[in-house]
Amino acid sequence: MRIGELARRTGCRPDTVRYYEKEGLLADPARSDGNYRLYDASHLARLTFIRNCRALEMNLDEIRALLSLKDGSAGDCVGVSVLLDSHIGQITERIARLTALREQLAALRECCTGTTPVEECGIMRELEERDVGGGEEGKMPPAARRG
Repeated sequence: MRIGELARRTGCRPDTVRYYEKEGLLADPARSDGNYRLYDASHLARLTFIRNCRALEMNLDEIRALLSLKDGSAGDCVGVSVLLDSHIGQITERIARLTALREQLAALRECCTGTTPVEECGIMRELEERDVGGGEEGKMPPAARRG
């Protein structure tokens, strides 16, 4: 199959297929007499694997590691479990950061009633006066000022 068909069957774009080839995640395909890329079932399976990993927000290094385990002669899948545990840890950390961000934004939102002129808006004032994105000293106070 040509690149367009492979892309359609895996739900990605042809330039994504070429990118994965360039990154070494997908083997170079055979070429036709007209120099068109010709892909087979092994390319389809590998690209499907890569796309599923990306859907789980794995980065290219993680995918490379999984593919290396898949292509290697490892006796068991302990390496796969270790990689997934690490990825789960990263997701857990990201969730914690996003939760803290949501709380900070909610506290900031409490600074405004929505009925004052913009120049007197509590949110605008807090954004101007505080380091809301900084360390502990930049966190919003529990009882945020209203305005």
